[in-house]
Amino acid sequence: MMKKPTLLILAAGMASRYGSMKQIQGFGPGGETIMDYSIYDAIRAGFGKVVFIIRKDFADDFKEIFEPKLKGKIDLDYVYQEIDAFTDSFSIPAERKKPWGTAHAVLCAKDTINEPFAVINADDFYGRDAFERAALFLNKNCSEKLYSIIGYDLLKTLSDHGTVNRGVCQVDNQGNLTSIAERINIAEIDGKILCDDELQPKELPRKTSVSMNFWCFHPSIFPYTQQLFKEFLASEGQKPKSEFFIPIVADQFIRDGGVVKVIPTTSQWFGVTYKEDAPAVEQSLNALVHNGEYPERLWNVSVSPK
Repeated sequence: MMKKPTLLILAAGMASRYGSMKQIQGFGPGGETIMDYSIYDAIRAGFGKVVFIIRKDFADDFKEIFEPKLKGKIDLDYVYQEIDAFTDSFSIPAERKKPWGTAHAVLCAKDTINEPFAVINADDFYGRDAFERAALFLNKNCSEKLYSIIGYDLLKTLSDHGTVNRGVCQVDNQGNLTSIAERINIAEIDGKILCDDELQPKELPRKTSVSMNFWCFHPSIFPYTQQLFKEFLASEGQKPKSEFFIPIVADQFIRDGGVVKVIPTTSQWFGVTYKEDAPAVEQSLNALVHNGEYPERLWNVSVSPK
């Protein structure tokens, strides 16, 4: 029997934003977190396990929040992103206070995941369609040479309350990723989407596809990432704020002959970039509940793959 895909949720950075795991913000009508909706969508799409990447000192609080409501609904596992994980004999600079970024977080799950898996951020809402497309890819197409990313329309990911940073995807005629560039300070001004950074072009096309960090990988990504992390430490590790991001790994994978398919989704992304975004997130979730996309109390009903 084919193994169901796993969902890897990057939540190690949440503690710095919320101060304590007990303060994870509830946005749904029953106090559900954004993560709850992602897990619900993953179960519906046929994922078999959720692995949370968290900080060890928040593990007890985290388990207290999620285990009672998810018990019996999906398998759960936990991975801790520690600063010294996979650093081997590398001497970590004294001024380095936090781990090494999103690709390092993924690497920390190396001994826990043996099947095709998706990676998402804890505090982004991705939508049901995105999870169904990811599950289809992971079950049917994912391989050592073929990964994918869920691509969102840039217009659907902007904030009314300030600028945003996005991974802008360059996509070829076959729908494959050719490169990803982190663009910062993006906003819609007078009908144009403009980037206030040092890069060109300043204006981005309205149809631009962006990454919201929803990736689909084969477990072969782990040894590959481990090798790249070693190289990253050698060249960038002494810089106290250097970060080893997933796009660094994806870009190198493409250069080494791998393919990353960009899978478009009709889902509307939303998240809390600014605290002023919170009411709009609540409003969006309430609208989805009102339209019957989700039950009013997410975990009071049984949920199973479609």
